[in-house]
Amino acid sequence: MIATRTLRRARILIVGCGDVGLRCVAQLQTRRSRPRVFALTRRAERVDLLRAAGAVPVLGDLDQRARLTRLAGLAGTVLHLAPPQKDGDDDLRTRRLIAALKTRRQPAARIPKTGRGGLASRLLRRASGQGSDTAAHPASRPFSAPKSSAIVPERIWRTRRAHPLAAVRPTLVYASTTGVYGDCGGARIDETRTPRAANGRAKRRVAAERQLRRATARGALKATIARIPGIYAANRLPLARLEKRTPALAAGDDVYTSHIHADDLAAILLRLATHGKAARIVHASDDSELKMGEYFDRVADAFGLARAPRVSRALAERELDPVLLSFMRESRRLDNGRLKRELGVRLRYPDVEAFLRTSARSLPPRP
Repeated sequence: MIATRTLRRARILIVGCGDVGLRCVAQLQTRRSRPRVFALTRRAERVDLLRAAGAVPVLGDLDQRARLTRLAGLAGTVLHLAPPQKDGDDDLRTRRLIAALKTRRQPAARIPKTGRGGLASRLLRRASGQGSDTAAHPASRPFSAPKSSAIVPERIWRTRRAHPLAAVRPTLVYASTTGVYGDCGGARIDETRTPRAANGRAKRRVAAERQLRRATARGALKATIARIPGIYAANRLPLARLEKRTPALAAGDDVYTSHIHADDLAAILLRLATHGKAARIVHASDDSELKMGEYFDRVADAFGLARAPRVSRALAERELDPVLLSFMRESRRLDNGRLKRELGVRLRYPDVEAFLRTSARSLPPRP
């Protein structure tokens, strides 16, 4: 019984464990089941940070396929939060990740009976460092916790005939962007809207979505996709921009922009991992319907800062940074009905106003 509970402990791999990924780790730590969380990182200096958060660091690099082989069979659930590479129309990182997640297959082998000398007992002894019938999963080698937490493949004790490394179809949640829609002229849209990506960044996201849906269709994995708008939180507000007096568009030229709080986003991603439908797309958005300049004004008012100056679109095109301008060229409002109907999500912060009312005054003052 002890062996069964130990070996069936759920495992989650987070690829791209930045701010939102760490929030996912924190929320998983509060669950009674306490799944084992792994975080892929290519930077050795982040190892201590990830461990302190409660994740097991795994060294790997989405730009180097040879460094991803240890991911096969590591976890039954994958949160893919990493952005594509910075150029091209294809997402090569997602392509490499899909290939790496293919579970290794071993020749058929007879599974000994359970009991004192059986499989469960031997694997439990191996996990506690007593014996070495088979090598631990290679992902545990670079930054493993003590020997008592050695990694074994997931879901391998369904029947006596199942091989310990039999293929498992992982569930993958992909963090995409609402930028795939391009400019919608301020229209309210749902997930059935055809993508019309207008820049390379969004085109690579569209390519990643297509790769994942095709992989789902051929049975390699089960992917579900969250299209995410602008993310805000206490550490993700445009305060520096307001202090620099960066202009916003005049009301007549302004664009609608959608938002989601980082904590709500983490909860949505975890909900998709357990309740998301295969190849389904969901808007991970709150109920806000603000224009970009209005959003800046609400934040400025909450923190006692001067509102951003307004300029015409023609002047903005001449004076503002091209990356910032790319967001000012797209206007859309998101329908989040699918998020609420299918996933039963209740947002902690239904809109930006709710966050600013409850949190802005309690935040530390700006230096």
